[in-house]
Amino acid sequence: MSACVPTRHDRTSRSSRPPRASGIKRPHSPPPPPSGGRFRINGADLSASITVFLLAVPMSLGLAVAMDAPLEAGLISAAIGGIVAGLLGGTPLQVSGPSAGLTVVTAELIQIYGWRTTCAITIGAGLLQILLGSLRAARSALAVSPAIVHGTLAGIGVAIALAQLHIVLGGSPQSSAVANALALPDQLERVSPAAPLIGALTIAVLVLWPRMPGRIGRVVRRIPAALAAVVTATAVAAITAPGIARVDLPSWRSHALPEMPHGPVLALATAVFTVMLVASLESLLAAVAVDKLSASASASGSTPAPAPTAATAAPTAPAPAVPPPARRSDLDRELRAQGIANTLSGLVGGLAVSGGAVRSSANVRAGATGRASTVLHGVWVVLAACLLVGALEQIPLAALAALVMMVGIQMVSFAHIRNVHKHREFLVYGATITGVVLFGVLKGVAIGIAVAVAVALHRLARTRITVTDQDGQHLVVVRGQLTFLAVPRLSRTLGQLPQDGDAVVELDGFFMDHAAYEMIQDWSIAQAAHGGRVVFTGRSGGRIAEPASAAHSCCRPWTPWRNHHCHDRPEHSPETRHGGLGAPPAPTSDHGSNSGPGHVPGPDPGEDRSPDHLTPHDSTDVPGTNNTPGADNDPGPGAPPTAAPRRSGGNHLFSGLSSFQRNTAPLVRDELARLAREGQRPSQLFITCADSRLVTSMITASGPGDLFTVRNIGNLVPPPDAESGDDSVGAAIEYAVDVLKVESITICGHSGCGAMQALLGAEPDPDTPLTSLWRWLRHGLPSLERMASRHHTWARISGRLPADALEQLCLTNVVQQLDHLRAHESVARRLTEGTLQLHGMYFHVGEAQAYLLAEGASAGLALDEVFDRVDPGDPHADSHTPADSHAPDNTGTPGATAAPGDPSGSGELERTGV
Repeated sequence: MSACVPTRHDRTSRSSRPPRASGIKRPHSPPPPPSGGRFRINGADLSASITVFLLAVPMSLGLAVAMDAPLEAGLISAAIGGIVAGLLGGTPLQVSGPSAGLTVVTAELIQIYGWRTTCAITIGAGLLQILLGSLRAARSALAVSPAIVHGTLAGIGVAIALAQLHIVLGGSPQSSAVANALALPDQLERVSPAAPLIGALTIAVLVLWPRMPGRIGRVVRRIPAALAAVVTATAVAAITAPGIARVDLPSWRSHALPEMPHGPVLALATAVFTVMLVASLESLLAAVAVDKLSASASASGSTPAPAPTAATAAPTAPAPAVPPPARRSDLDRELRAQGIANTLSGLVGGLAVSGGAVRSSANVRAGATGRASTVLHGVWVVLAACLLVGALEQIPLAALAALVMMVGIQMVSFAHIRNVHKHREFLVYGATITGVVLFGVLKGVAIGIAVAVAVALHRLARTRITVTDQDGQHLVVVRGQLTFLAVPRLSRTLGQLPQDGDAVVELDGFFMDHAAYEMIQDWSIAQAAHGGRVVFTGRSGGRIAEPASAAHSCCRPWTPWRNHHCHDRPEHSPETRHGGLGAPPAPTSDHGSNSGPGHVPGPDPGEDRSPDHLTPHDSTDVPGTNNTPGADNDPGPGAPPTAAPRRSGGNHLFSGLSSFQRNTAPLVRDELARLAREGQRPSQLFITCADSRLVTSMITASGPGDLFTVRNIGNLVPPPDAESGDDSVGAAIEYAVDVLKVESITICGHSGCGAMQALLGAEPDPDTPLTSLWRWLRHGLPSLERMASRHHTWARISGRLPADALEQLCLTNVVQQLDHLRAHESVARRLTEGTLQLHGMYFHVGEAQAYLLAEGASAGLALDEVFDRVDPGDPHADSHTPADSHAPDNTGTPGATAAPGDPSGSGELERTGV
């Protein structure tokens, strides 16, 4: 065959195709059409084609024997499957040939209608495959439950094994699997020793050949086990059993061609549909398996070494090159190619064709890189059928029967059994196998579908609800799916709970319809109205805290990148967190779609979002950001950095930018265009820390154009006369006050500030040159001196003492930086004019709570430096003016016990007003 036959191939240029995203699987159908090119043959494909040919010939003859079809029909289908399906198919590495899955069906058709009508049925099945492929229905065929598909193939495998066992024992198979099983005792009584011994030898070689150890084993394993088994059995039979039944290839002149089918139309239509269904499923499943196998070979960066050629074949081929990244199969194209191959095979008197997992996996493991190996294997089959008839006629039928029997046994995959058992689908799998064995393929599939529907309805309707009292808190466990059928029982159960009590509802299911959703939502709202608290959890106890109905709720701007899974995967479920009881969530519904437990309840406004409840993802290596989640203790300069998992910032940043362009930009484009025309007119200068947990627009509910923001380590404002002043902060203040004419300036500190933690730590070694970080932190030393001084009142939060010295310093630092701010000339001038206000603010990260410094203290006029809590209904919130805090404070009096944060441990924190 010429190496330059113009056709399509898979080694084409990919310059016109978009790059494949890492880790994201493309759909099976359809990939971009390949660009033009020429059919190329390299050494790897040539070697692989010979390996597959040596496997395909005995298998084709064995399947023909099993179907009681003309033996040459098996070779015809192998040749057409290799050449036609190989050239036109959508899976370049898949090898097509006689269909093992159709063994039982074809044998039955030949017994009922004869060989020539069976060929006509094969033609009809091929035309139907072409139609379905043109309608792009290939992927729909794979939508059938895997338990039914694998159960069907396993049932066919059982029927094949039972039928071939009779031939191995020296007899003839019966018309059905049940008849074969019932006839086994009689067959065993009249068994002849030659055929069973040859069959046992074939099976032994098939089993032991891939397991041969040592260097010799590595060499001989390159020869297909099927070929080694048949050659060994043929050689032994030629010496020990010359009279055993062997292959008899009739003359090609007597080969039968199809005829117009005779029989009931409905029965013939059913036969065409059955052949189409089984052949299509087998081919498509094999294509998916080849995709996975070739992808794993590409991922490893190399392909297995190709099998050596026979002595009469081409010289030893060079080692195969590393294959290009595997391209996903075009299943619709593959289905059309299988239809064309079946039509041609039926026209010339061949068996039905389908993609074979055994032949295809051998092709991939032999190092094939393209469709050339598949096509060449078909060419070798044609040459063998013409030139090697004498050698093929020496093969014992018992050896071929044993080979096909092992193929049938392998169709009952224990991996599939474990998988369906894990997914609680074994009943469907077992019913399908039983139906195929007892009643045939089509009826078996119908039985499997019926059982699958019954199991689904049972699971959908079965809901168990239990209530237990755990120390005054009621635990409601709902097992199963929540549909309208379960609403009366669930409503009755929830209605018996105290309306002002606490409840945990554990939802162990994956489906909730609209009726159940509304009932749960109404109940949770009623509980909240009466003071009750409700938490929804999944089976593991993880708290369900995100609504499912809000589009991309896990990708909202105020959630960390690590939660942004909406655009990374086709499917996502909201993250669950462990936590105590919170405010009652408002459940949301998917209105009938399949969902996980995270699709039931809504967000918990009272949920603790402190670092204790988050994974360590926001770490940095500088003060100002706390490196240890759940603790306010940055190691500071000089301490070894805290080991924390780091995320791939670049990928998250690009993903976030893409999400902004897709979801947010269309909503804010008009407003940003207005700001671009009119210029910025912010009303606030907001000076805060660079800590990644402080999202200024989130905690202030501000938008574009509202805040002129300055962020630095420790929210520090260097005095204008400082030795090592920082012109960047001073320039920002001057620009905001004199140019932008802001109306107020806010300095915002926060809990767990790493800069303040560093200031509380040891001073750097005097002999060590100061780093940029320590030179900057020197602007915070006045805050440390203020906290230790007896001339200033302690800064504190209204209603409680500071938690520790770190919180005391964070509060004091806000007050001290306000003093530095007043020293700037532009600020002092505007304060004198009465056109500028200063505010101090403290944000507790773990509590998600803001505190404002009392108005007098912000202006530098009050003795008490008290931060007041900002409540959701605070009437002063709109004006950014904190409530009056001069009411008596019951937290302590002068001379009270030392606060827990006393840095000296000797009562130094006793201050006036505490």
